[in-house]
Amino acid sequence: MNASGDHDVNVVDLRRSRVAAVADLEVLDPDELLVLVGRGDREAFARFHDLIAARVYGIVRSILRDPARSEETTQDVMLELWRTAPRYHRELGKAVTWSLTIAHRRAVDRVRAEQASRDRDHRHAEANPESDQPDTALVVEVDFERARVVKALDELTPMQREAIELAFFGGHTHSEVAALLSLPLGTVKTRIRDGLIRLRDRLEATA
Repeated sequence: MNASGDHDVNVVDLRRSRVAAVADLEVLDPDELLVLVGRGDREAFARFHDLIAARVYGIVRSILRDPARSEETTQDVMLELWRTAPRYHRELGKAVTWSLTIAHRRAVDRVRAEQASRDRDHRHAEANPESDQPDTALVVEVDFERARVVKALDELTPMQREAIELAFFGGHTHSEVAALLSLPLGTVKTRIRDGLIRLRDRLEATA
């Protein structure tokens, strides 16, 4: 009886400690949160994500214009922030400014990459007007990468996988995914964010 009671108290204490820890994160400024993110603190990253994601999206959207591409690039930026957070130090400036600079660079890089791809396709079409055979090495590389992604997706939770597949393979925006799944938009964004973190970790482990 006493052992069971002690266990219940311990569970309550753990829950209270977790609530207190999250509450502490609520009062930290972005600079402090990003320092914690750099130490691998996932709770801090979730809080930092909530603080910065809308502003990152705004910067990206102003450059890319297209909502779906902007949402995808915003997720890429958030993953880059998670990955590069250990490099952040306060002397580099404010965490928000640092993050938005990364967002701007990533969006500009995407515009340049897409334009370069169109230019290559155009030059190839002009140089090889009758060639319609795919490059064998490229096909093999793409198939291999696709197999890695599919295998990594299988290791996500069903809810994470469903949201990511709709967003990135189905071409739907986060709002459309929320409508398709009859879920709050915040829930969908959380599933995609957590799923992408897990997916990235798995892909890096098998690289």
